[in-house]
Amino acid sequence: MYAQDPSGNSLILGGERTTGADVRAQNVLAALSIANVVKSSLGPVGLDKMLVDEIGDVTISNDGATILSLLEVEHPAGRVLVELANQQDKEVGDGTTSVVIIASELLRRANELVKNKIHPTTIIAGYRLASKEACKFIADQMTTKTEALGRDCL
Repeated sequence: MYAQDPSGNSLILGGERTTGADVRAQNVLAALSIANVVKSSLGPVGLDKMLVDEIGDVTISNDGATILSLLEVEHPAGRVLVELANQQDKEVGDGTTSVVIIASELLRRANELVKNKIHPTTIIAGYRLASKEACKFIADQMTTKTEALGRDCL
């Protein structure tokens, strides 16, 4: 059954509207589901996935971007993670599985914090601060200036 809104667009009647904690829980579940699909393919001993499309073509891969590109993800939060993996693949060429797993875990933990009555803007501020501190730590502690190495090392 269809109706039209004042602008003339078609609307589906009888749909279900979900808000608040239910939407948040569904988004986190979708993200964790996407992460679970690729989680076992992580690392040097990661397992291959065999994917069969609707016409029977078989693809075997342990690359997160390939696996996710072959999935037909409908949930908006799931599609965001697939797009995140695609961007990671375009910009870096590696780490797609890791970025999906990290993002889904950050969402899961943020959801737990919201359940414990911590405001989402506080969580976002904390994540931004953690990101800044992690970048600073990497720059300070995990990099070596090329000038310090000498010409023979280069």
